[in-house]
Amino acid sequence: MTDIAVVKDQLKKFIVETSFVPADKVKDDTLIFIEGIFDSMGFLSLINFIEENFKIKAADSELLEGNFESVNAIAGFIDRKLN
Repeated sequence: MTDIAVVKDQLKKFIVETSFVPADKVKDDTLIFIEGIFDSMGFLSLINFIEENFKIKAADSELLEGNFESVNAIAGFIDRKLN
């Protein structure tokens, strides 16, 4: 069982460190691509981070905006893959 709060904290820390946006700009429901926090290169970094840190592989068919649009969506994706 994954601790969603821990996963969200790890994701937020990664997003802040990678994008150099202030931590208060990255909330659980912030739309990270629409807000311009991440672009396509940021997305690739995010996928690498998820695969390395959570030991999961995202299939091409799972690389959908709905799975990665916010911290909540990403944490849900990770939780589904792990459980």
